[in-house]
Amino acid sequence: MAKLRLLIGDDHTLMRQGLRKILEERPDWEVVAEAGDGRTAVQQALALQPHVAVLDIGMPQLNGIEATAQIVRRMPSVQVLILSMHEDEAYVTRAVRAGARGYLLKDSAGADLIVAVAAVAAGKSYFSPPVAKVVLDEYVRRLADKGIVDRYDALSEREREIFQLVAEGRSTKEVAGLLSVSPATVETHRAHILQKLDIHNTAELVLYAVRRGVIA
Repeated sequence: MAKLRLLIGDDHTLMRQGLRKILEERPDWEVVAEAGDGRTAVQQALALQPHVAVLDIGMPQLNGIEATAQIVRRMPSVQVLILSMHEDEAYVTRAVRAGARGYLLKDSAGADLIVAVAAVAAGKSYFSPPVAKVVLDEYVRRLADKGIVDRYDALSEREREIFQLVAEGRSTKEVAGLLSVSPATVETHRAHILQKLDIHNTAELVLYAVRRGVIA
């Protein structure tokens, strides 16, 4: 069985060494490269094609969010997990919109790194619990300020089914098989879901599902 190939991007050598030690405790995982800045991380991702890139948000030359955007645009198969000290909604939203699959706070990296990497490697998402709570609180506050009810309530029963299955990381083909409908029907419902919720990609959909408590 092929090993899970990992890239670590962080401008602190000791942090990279610590992350490598934790990750390589898994015998079926391999750190294929380290990068001390965002530009190098992008170059290594393109050259080595890791399954998962673990990127610090505050790298020099090219920050982790911009590096994520470049990697995901040029190599969509690479799943990106952002490491950050920031719990602010602005950072999390920018990371998700750039294409990151997960957002892990550095102070919990030691305990949660393995779980987070395993999740994004499987095509799912991972957000540190404090991050999910902060984003949810801010989201609810903004809705209240605008006098808007939760858009989730506008989804039909079938759309809610598809919403959860997509958030769980299932492919269009898998969803179609589970619901006994065509892949084209699933894609049509998915487009309506994104429009109704005012979100733009699957990563944002997953974050919304975490906020809403649809998935853990």
